[in-house]
Amino acid sequence: MTSQEASAPAPAHLLSRGAVILTAMMFGLTYSLSAALIALDLAGRGISDAVIGANAAMHAVGVLATALVLPRLVASVGPRRLILTALGLAALTLMAFPLTPAIWLWFPLRFVLGAASESLFVLSETWINSLSTEQTRARAMAAYTAALSIGFALGPLILSLVGAQGILPYAVGAGMAVAAALFVASPKVEAPVFEAPSHSNPMHYLRLAPLAMSATVLNAAIEAAGLSFLALYAINLGWAEQEAARLMSCMMLGAIVLQLPIGWLGDKMNRRHLVIA
Repeated sequence: MTSQEASAPAPAHLLSRGAVILTAMMFGLTYSLSAALIALDLAGRGISDAVIGANAAMHAVGVLATALVLPRLVASVGPRRLILTALGLAALTLMAFPLTPAIWLWFPLRFVLGAASESLFVLSETWINSLSTEQTRARAMAAYTAALSIGFALGPLILSLVGAQGILPYAVGAGMAVAAALFVASPKVEAPVFEAPSHSNPMHYLRLAPLAMSATVLNAAIEAAGLSFLALYAINLGWAEQEAARLMSCMMLGAIVLQLPIGWLGDKMNRRHLVIA
């Protein structure tokens, strides 16, 4: 048991887990909502698929740039303050898209959104690890990943309900980010305590765990392609916009349903063999 688990009262510990889950869901929601919404919005403005793909790539550029400086940011700013900053930045950036008529400005906005999303992803995953023991880690990570998947599914679901036109879908995403920030900022939620990393260079961890990192890259590539282009592909086949948005939610159904069984297997068998299988 970690020192944080031993000293934290049960209600505070549960609230901390709730804050982690909510932060993870907001990462999934921010990413899935923005990927599908921006792609549909740009397509509706007559923008080519090549430009839509280039704009989506700016999200990844923001992720990579943030990964290089995130350990130093956490050390200097603190994890809770950085999570709140990322949630606030995500809300402001989402609202900026429909209010910015110049499409070229959507590229730096997408970069900023990628940076905010990366911060939420890394900090929430580190937070759930700090709340877990070795015996419960796989199940905790399964619950965490299920929350991510629910967030991924909520983005397209929101689009199917409110549509991809106008400011409303952006405002819904921004409002949910603000609500998550208010929950994380609650004094009843204990601030996460992270150990200082021994290495700040991401390449060190790539050499340390190449299988895990490769699986993450493959997963990210599949999700990015699906969320950015699956709806456009369905629309080109004659599907209605709302039906195309629901299709992306269905894509995440397997991830939501299978996370806890996979987590249980991860606690019972060799995890490297499980990843390979």
